[in-house]
Amino acid sequence: MLSTRITNAHIVTMDPDRPAARELGIWGGRIVGLDEDVAGLPARRTLDLGGATVLPGFIDAHVHLAWTGLKAKAPSVAPSRSADDVLRVVADAVTQAPAGGWVDFGGYDQRTLDRPLTASDLDTVSAGRKVYLGHLSGHACLVNSAVLEGLPAEVARPDGFLAEGAMGAALQSRPPHSLTELASAIEHAARVCRSEGITGCAEAGVGARLFGHSPIEGAAYQLAHESGRLPLRVRLMVAADALRPVRADADDTTGRAIDLGLRTGFGEGALSLGSLKIFTDGGMMARTAALTSPYLGSDGSGQLMHEPEVLESTIVEGHLAGWQLAVHAIGDRALDVALDALEKAQKLKPRPEARHRVEHAGLVRPDQLPRLAALGVTVVVQPSFLRYYGDDYATIMGEERAGWLYRGRGFLDHGVRVAGSSDRPVANGAPLRAIQFMVERASESGRLIGLAEAITVEEALRAYTVEAARACHWDGDAGSLTPGRRADLVVLGDDPRRVDVSRIGDIEVVRTFVGGEDAY
Repeated sequence: MLSTRITNAHIVTMDPDRPAARELGIWGGRIVGLDEDVAGLPARRTLDLGGATVLPGFIDAHVHLAWTGLKAKAPSVAPSRSADDVLRVVADAVTQAPAGGWVDFGGYDQRTLDRPLTASDLDTVSAGRKVYLGHLSGHACLVNSAVLEGLPAEVARPDGFLAEGAMGAALQSRPPHSLTELASAIEHAARVCRSEGITGCAEAGVGARLFGHSPIEGAAYQLAHESGRLPLRVRLMVAADALRPVRADADDTTGRAIDLGLRTGFGEGALSLGSLKIFTDGGMMARTAALTSPYLGSDGSGQLMHEPEVLESTIVEGHLAGWQLAVHAIGDRALDVALDALEKAQKLKPRPEARHRVEHAGLVRPDQLPRLAALGVTVVVQPSFLRYYGDDYATIMGEERAGWLYRGRGFLDHGVRVAGSSDRPVANGAPLRAIQFMVERASESGRLIGLAEAITVEEALRAYTVEAARACHWDGDAGSLTPGRRADLVVLGDDPRRVDVSRIGDIEVVRTFVGGEDAY
């Protein structure tokens, strides 16, 4: 007997062997069959979808759930054009914290303000609290003098604007969030994801100095899972910061590892270990993405997180130890470093099945495309970055480089696999809005950015289903509505392939099934 039969549906399977169906059967959380294979079988419940479109559940291959949930509950200074408005928000919120306490704010963006803000400005409204304004990008912050006093002198800039490692030092001085608080934040973010049709995601870096919220952050995901508050499947990336030297047999080629030597693939079901996350540079909003040529109108060209040889060592050792690597590289200079290191790693120990990933690949020169293809890496892109921040990105890159931003067609034409993601909460996480951008390449203002990089709706859907599943090593279980795979699917009010491109982002998400269950 089936647990559920879905009938009268427009089913888009994303499986080339059987691309469409009208009926689907579910038992034991998996797809039993389609159409005639299940038509005569009894079922506990039958759902007549009235012709609605059914797709594989979307997979967001790069998110920050804990950060998203915490940010949603913190006071925000966005959107602000006036520095005085920011200070008013801070002044109102700090009174809710105990004297001497730490107060987090989200949404800070120095680019939009009428004048720069400094630590001294924050001091005038801090009322004896430690104030931390997290930058929209996640790669910088503004803090007051009370926070600066607890930081090493070499990172404590007097103006209070801290980027990358200095921001990480500020975060490390904050009292850790409790596991209960983090589990609630994870649940909140996961519920939002599910409401947008997402059935699985990759958490992009537990244990990171830049984004970590507790030294035992992974335990918060385990708590959420065990207490029934994780309505998605989650693959945890482990930040390379969490590795430490280990003494192992020489044949094991493992010089650094997390405790017990666990690596990609440990765990199953709703929660498991994914990639090793390695940062090579920063972000474009903070102007810390590492470029080969300066940002337009500036002498700055961003920064690498460490010297190239240090980054190479981390990448090579992670590869030798058996990890799938997720290498954060936004700027083209950072991508050069990543490609050099991945090439060296594969020569030392060929692992064609590793499925290494480059996270973001925000600015990719034409000469780098064949190198990405030759290495067989998947690029995990964030189309919504250009939808929401593309006007700024295109301006700071200039006319020639704007066409290299968050590519689509260039990757596919060179045989580079593309997986979709959001980097939530840095940008809106709705997959349908990202899919719309991948096809039309238009920012919110209507500015067309790299129009030659536009791809088809079908290709964009693959990025958020088939390719994202493969990037997370879920391709045997998810990504297409194929018999035997998990019954993770999304019901939409219309078929993204049949509506005007400008309407894709507004298609209603009717319901989302995870393991055949649509109620949570």
